[in-house]
Amino acid sequence: MLLNYLASIGRFIPEIVLVVTMIGLLFVESTYGENDKGSKKGYLYATAYIGLILSLAQLVGSLGDAPGGIFTNSLTIDPFSTLAKIIMVIGTAGATYLSRRSSDIYSELKGEFVIISIGVLIGGMLLASANNMLMLYIGIETLSILSYVLASLKKNDDRSSEAGLKYSLYGGISAGIMLFGLSHIFGVVGTIQFTGMIAKLQTLDTMQIAILMPSFLMFFAGIGYKIACVPFHMWAPDVYEGSPLPVTTFFSIVPKIAGIAVLVRVTMAFFGGETTALQMTWVGTLSVIAALTMTVGNVSAIGQRSVKRMLAYSSISHAGMMMMGVVCLTEIGVTGILFYGITYLFMTLVAFFITSFVQDEYGNDHFERFNGLIFKHPLMAIFMIITMFSLAGIPPFSGFVAKFNIFNALIDKNFYVLAIIAGLNSVVALYYYLKIVRLMVFKQSESDEKIGGFVFSNQVAIAVLTVPVVLLGVFWESIIHVANGAKIFIQ
Repeated sequence: MLLNYLASIGRFIPEIVLVVTMIGLLFVESTYGENDKGSKKGYLYATAYIGLILSLAQLVGSLGDAPGGIFTNSLTIDPFSTLAKIIMVIGTAGATYLSRRSSDIYSELKGEFVIISIGVLIGGMLLASANNMLMLYIGIETLSILSYVLASLKKNDDRSSEAGLKYSLYGGISAGIMLFGLSHIFGVVGTIQFTGMIAKLQTLDTMQIAILMPSFLMFFAGIGYKIACVPFHMWAPDVYEGSPLPVTTFFSIVPKIAGIAVLVRVTMAFFGGETTALQMTWVGTLSVIAALTMTVGNVSAIGQRSVKRMLAYSSISHAGMMMMGVVCLTEIGVTGILFYGITYLFMTLVAFFITSFVQDEYGNDHFERFNGLIFKHPLMAIFMIITMFSLAGIPPFSGFVAKFNIFNALIDKNFYVLAIIAGLNSVVALYYYLKIVRLMVFKQSESDEKIGGFVFSNQVAIAVLTVPVVLLGVFWESIIHVANGAKIFIQ
């Protein structure tokens, strides 16, 4: 038993590194005086980056390792979860960088953001590896409870307080519904371990299956809330708008990728085999929710005045697109989701970085604040245009390849209706993404003053993040190969 636990710890190093980093950050933060605020806390940021880099290096190094269960099989370490964790770690690093440069977080609370975001990341990593219902719930709650604090980080701003309250209320209700569903499932199958549940599902009679159908739908409420899919999306626009922009950036990546990862694992583990009534109910429900999520997200994004709020609705539609890969129940679908997650990471970071510096300059992020950006900061405008084109799925950028992979998976499984809905939604999305491009290129700027946030170091950071948006659209084979090798291990 002791040797098994020691072996488990050996495969849990990325998470342990982050736990140690979080504790270390608390000590470093306590050494600063009252006059040491914001970006002056160099040692704090250095500690965070060291921890994230060490964790990332360990994850990348273990990507090719054989899959297996750890801690009495409560967690699974496989290439799929490892790749999802890599995306989350890079997303956290990006949000941490932005938090230091952004003025949307109070200077005295920048340290708290760094510490709490790493805690949320740990919860997301637990969720991506969860192999039983208990670890899944612990992962969701670890991720959620700390997120409520992040959402209300601007404590003197009514909108931020409203965001934190809405997030916690929706989170509490969805967690309660999920627990109710989990208790029903446990009552029928008698175990919380995924493998035991899969075996038990094969032996159930019609009555027990009928009981499980609504139970699984209630269980889905907890996951659906994290990825902000319809009808659990209502918190997202208000929370995204009310939260400080680095927090919004973080929410757009880490909780969403964690939620998609656990949804893929649960769907493939429980419903990836023979066709049953339960599988048809789950897939049918997910198909309808995916189509609604994409449509509601895109249609709602059209009328927004705030770019941050537009990106919030856009992220809802992207969640719907990734869910379409889930319903395929194939390796092609899983590969498409992982590639989509990688490209979505970089596109989101670039869009939010540029929006953040524009907001810091003008005090808001309304569309007209981007007027004539190409005349004042041509390079930044070009990077934003590339990102908008990529988000819309226009070739030759990475967003096009990401959407193509999802379409390929849908057509391969004869989901023609879903493919058509996805195609129509891509046309709708084109409208609001091109709207900001039109303003940057064809509208005159409100003033000739330069945007202070676009200093050399920030421009270099945005350029570095834009490179994958372009390269993954042209040289995508190697990343597809990596995503294709990220198999889900079920044991």
